[in-house]
Amino acid sequence: MTLRLLQFGLSKKYREPRMFREHPKLRDSYDAVIIGAGGHGLAAAYYLARDHGMTNVAVIEKGYIGSGNTGRNTAIVRANYLTEEGVLFYQESQRLFQELSQDLDLNLFYSERGHFTLAHTDSSLRTMRWRAEVNKHLGVDSYVITPEEISKICPYIHIPCGGQPVMGALFHPPGAIIRHDAVAWGYAREADRRGVEIHQKTAVQSIAVDDHNQVIGVKTSRGFIKTRKVLSAVAGYTPRITQMVGLRTPLVIQPLQACVTEPLKPFLDQIVVSGSLHIYVSQSSRGELVLGASLDPYELHSERSTLDFVEGLSAHLLDLFPFLSRVKVNRQWGGMSDMTPDYSPIMGRTPVKGFYLDSGWGTWGFKATPVCGTTMAYTVANDREPELIEPFRLSRFSEYELVGEKGAASVGH
Repeated sequence: MTLRLLQFGLSKKYREPRMFREHPKLRDSYDAVIIGAGGHGLAAAYYLARDHGMTNVAVIEKGYIGSGNTGRNTAIVRANYLTEEGVLFYQESQRLFQELSQDLDLNLFYSERGHFTLAHTDSSLRTMRWRAEVNKHLGVDSYVITPEEISKICPYIHIPCGGQPVMGALFHPPGAIIRHDAVAWGYAREADRRGVEIHQKTAVQSIAVDDHNQVIGVKTSRGFIKTRKVLSAVAGYTPRITQMVGLRTPLVIQPLQACVTEPLKPFLDQIVVSGSLHIYVSQSSRGELVLGASLDPYELHSERSTLDFVEGLSAHLLDLFPFLSRVKVNRQWGGMSDMTPDYSPIMGRTPVKGFYLDSGWGTWGFKATPVCGTTMAYTVANDREPELIEPFRLSRFSEYELVGEKGAASVGH
């Protein structure tokens, strides 16, 4: 037993501090209010305090820290997207993730695994080559490999794969996984240390806007807050917040489900994704297989999970890994994905002055956590977007300047 552990256990002098403080009451006013204490909201709060000196900030969360999609995702990090805008954005996010444990002084269990996106048809293989060329041009390590090369790297994949044999794959060596709840806790702790207030179990009931279409405050379940800047970072709950300020968006909310198996002896080093089979799988540091599929094919504001999901997912998993037929599923869950027509996010200012939007993340929001934090913090502090997220502005839909990312985002977790 270490001396440090004995000190914590036997002396009040060395009591371990809380990860973040509890605040019994809200202040009358804040320089900015962030709605949502998930990864994106907490990251924005941290970078507002660290990079822009804005510490009079409140993060409002109706549940608890990380209780939404941050705690429901499968924690995959990658940058091998299809469009130039998407690649540059996620490349920066991946760079920030690689340094995040040191930055937050917390072990986030960042683990580079290599990311396979399997191709089962000629058309999907063409898309992989397209993505590889875009990635290569922008400096992202990503390339197409043959079935033989797949077998050498990951010999457990069943290349014949039932009725859809594997014809190749886009391989992204820096693809990684990270402990998603630790990311939320780390950002919360460091934001709290810099003076940001995090108020859990506090629901937003309405947002006040004056006659000049300027945000002037937020009504919560614990009282009214005066503020002229509000950032919404609530993923699938976004339509409920935008309705409060009379803002229309093209978002559609669809369920996304996942599950984990019982722990197994480590055998799967890589992250394996198949858009044709609607499946992705990785193995956690505890030995669980973390599994997910594509979106449920209907609009529904719900976080429930279904038997139909786990039955279909299991069948496709056995196409890829037939020897897993006796493995038990331990638990399953669902989240709410805020989808846009072009499979790219909505970020930045809105027609309502002082109201900022971080939304439209669909199935790929967690991997954008740190870059969303830095760019949205800049936007809130300066009331203008950095160049990196300008293509993701809300007005692109009326201007017909979409960012078509479906080829790399529809199930490419």
